[in-house]
Amino acid sequence: MIWLTWRQFRGSATMTAGVLVVLVTTLALTGPDLASDYAAGIAGCTPDNTCLDFFDRFFGEYDLLFLALTLVVLLLPALVGLFWGTPLITRELEAGTHLLVWNQSITRGRWLAVKLGLTGVVAVTAACLCGLAVTWWSAPLDRSAVPEMAQMAPLVFSARGIAPMGYAAFAFVLGVTVGMLVRRTLPAMALTLAVFAAIQIAMPLLVRPHLMPPVAGTFELSRENMDGLGAPQGGSLQVFLRTSAVPGHAGAWVLSSKLVDPSGRTTSSGDGSSGPSSTIVRAVPVSTTSGPCSPQGLLAGGCVAEINRLGYRQQATYQPLERFWPFQWIETGIYALLTTALTWFCFWWARRRLS
Repeated sequence: MIWLTWRQFRGSATMTAGVLVVLVTTLALTGPDLASDYAAGIAGCTPDNTCLDFFDRFFGEYDLLFLALTLVVLLLPALVGLFWGTPLITRELEAGTHLLVWNQSITRGRWLAVKLGLTGVVAVTAACLCGLAVTWWSAPLDRSAVPEMAQMAPLVFSARGIAPMGYAAFAFVLGVTVGMLVRRTLPAMALTLAVFAAIQIAMPLLVRPHLMPPVAGTFELSRENMDGLGAPQGGSLQVFLRTSAVPGHAGAWVLSSKLVDPSGRTTSSGDGSSGPSSTIVRAVPVSTTSGPCSPQGLLAGGCVAEINRLGYRQQATYQPLERFWPFQWIETGIYALLTTALTWFCFWWARRRLS
C-alpha cells in the first residue's frame, strides 16, 4: 500500500522537492549578505534619526522580493489543499480503484491512513521548511519594514514561523474531507478553496487579536506615530496620525489607535484621505498665525512639541512584537485541533459511509 501510494504521488513530490531545493539554496546564499548589509546600516545610524531613514532605504531596496516570498508562503498551503488534498481520495472514487484495493485484503482504515500519512507528512514538511527558510532570510527586512508589513501584521504573520505548517496540514485534510463528501474533483477543489480562504480571513480578523489580551497605552506624538502635519486652516491644524504604529514598540500589531485631547475625548477626524493607516485630525486648537504651529513655525519643527505640551496624545491598543512566537504556537495549535477533528471525520466516513 505504501509503494502504491508513493507511485501515485512521486511526480508531485519530486517536483515539490526540486522547487524547495532551489528556493532554500537561493535563500541560503543571499541571506548572509542581506544580514550583513543590515548590520552595517544599523552600525552607521545616529541617535538623532533613530535609524528610520535607513529602514526606509533598506526595505525599499528589497520590497518586491519581500512581497514575492511572502506571497509564495501564503499560497503554498492553499495549493497543498487544492492539488494534493482534494484529488487524493476523489480521484480514487471517480475511477473506482478504491474498490480494487479494498478487495486485496487492505482495510479501509489502513488504506486511508497510508494515503493521509505519507502525503500529509510531505505536505507539512514542505510548508514548514518553506516558512522557516523565508522567516530566517526575511529577518532583517521584518525589522526594518513599515508598520503595515511588520512581522505581526496579519498577512506577514501568516507567512512566517511555523504557522504555514499548521495551515498546510489543515488545508490538506480539508481537501481530503471535501473530496470524500463531494466525490467530484473540480467542485471539491472550488469548495475547498472557498472554505479555506474564508477561515484564513476570519482568523486574523476575529480570532488572532484575542489570543492574548491586547495591551493599551497612551503615547506622545513623534515621528514614529505621525505621518506629518498639514497646513494650518481656519484656526485648526491637520495632524496625520499613523494608526499602524506606536512609539517604543516597533513591529507591534496596532488594533486601534486614536488621537485624544487633554480631557481624554477623541478629537474630530477628517475623511481619511491620507490613507488607510492614517487619520486626519482637525481639532487641535493651536495658534496658526504665530508661534511654533504657524506656517513659518512648521518649518522649524517645534509644532509637535507644542501639541504634546497641550496634552494631546495617541491612545492605542496593540499586540507587541514579543508575542510573535506565542501567537505562532497558539494559532498552529488551533489548526492542529481542526486538522485532528477533520482526520477523525475522514476515518469515520470511510468506514461507515464510503462505498
